[in-house]
Amino acid sequence: MNPVCSLLYCRPGFEKESAAEIMQLTQMQGIQGYIKAKPDSGYIGFYPTAPVKLNTFNESIKFADMIFSRQCIFVSEFNNTLPVEDRITPLLAAIKNMRLTFNSVLLETPDTNEGKQLSSFCKKFSTPLTIALERNSLIRKKSEWRLHLFFLSSSAVYIGVTHIENSSPENMGIKRLRFPKSAPSRSTLKLEEAFKTMLTESEQTQVLKKGMSAVDLGACPGGWTWQLVTRGIRVNAIDNGAMDKALIDSGLVREIKADGFKYLPENPVDWLVCDMVEQPMKITQLMSQWLCEGHCKYVAFNLKLPMKKRYDMVMECKAYIAAQLNPLYHSYKLSIKHLYHDREEVTCIILLF
Repeated sequence: MNPVCSLLYCRPGFEKESAAEIMQLTQMQGIQGYIKAKPDSGYIGFYPTAPVKLNTFNESIKFADMIFSRQCIFVSEFNNTLPVEDRITPLLAAIKNMRLTFNSVLLETPDTNEGKQLSSFCKKFSTPLTIALERNSLIRKKSEWRLHLFFLSSSAVYIGVTHIENSSPENMGIKRLRFPKSAPSRSTLKLEEAFKTMLTESEQTQVLKKGMSAVDLGACPGGWTWQLVTRGIRVNAIDNGAMDKALIDSGLVREIKADGFKYLPENPVDWLVCDMVEQPMKITQLMSQWLCEGHCKYVAFNLKLPMKKRYDMVMECKAYIAAQLNPLYHSYKLSIKHLYHDREEVTCIILLF
């Protein structure tokens, strides 16, 4: 199978960033192509100018390196003439033509108001389609491929695949989370999503242990502190504002009235987290300082992005981090992601090993 394109899902309004990202990643692998995109559509297409085999395409694009793309599927066909009376027959023909079996199937839409109107259709259509796939022996749990049907309407669909080890397992690439009633602010969902999507299960067990210590810069009212406290981590909450009373009463939070850019801990801590509103490079420099001076081993922080050149700014911050850490540390992990619960910002996690 030679995919006609790779389809990338993103937050509506971030199509340019997703396009810049895939162009850079493919050019580094010697794959030439062009972009098809519409503003605020929530997806883009990268079309190779020369045929690329599926395995080559998949190996060339590392999903873990993507920042603004929630998912990257390899499209075999686009059909915009699905008959209302029988959608399954032409879909089965196209899917069989891929000559693959699939671990599972996801029916998806763009993350737009128009896309949300298709959610009911996708739920209803999912069962008969899955039954048809199983009857034709196209679903095999040991398969390394996942089938995606990305619907633009009930009669228009991109048919594609992802490798289960090189993609998001979530429908539409979105980790769905419920807001905890006891959390003091909705910002808590950003850090929860970051931990659950940017860290492996093994890493979560290793670096989020009960009894660890942390500093939360700009903590008020305590959304990010809440995520640490629920994991049994002791937190110094740095802010001139008031913290949530229930967090203080937990006995795991020490409230310190101080400037987040001037505070330093008396002793090294395990974690530094930061969701302060400031210029992205200033935050990047502060996080790098804490790591380079040995004040912490792990950091999680947000970078508030400018209205223009958002991708360029993220790349500048990423390069600065590498320039600071590479001379000091042989092994570290840097992850940057535009999460579902992020808006005009990206979330970064750095782990020192």
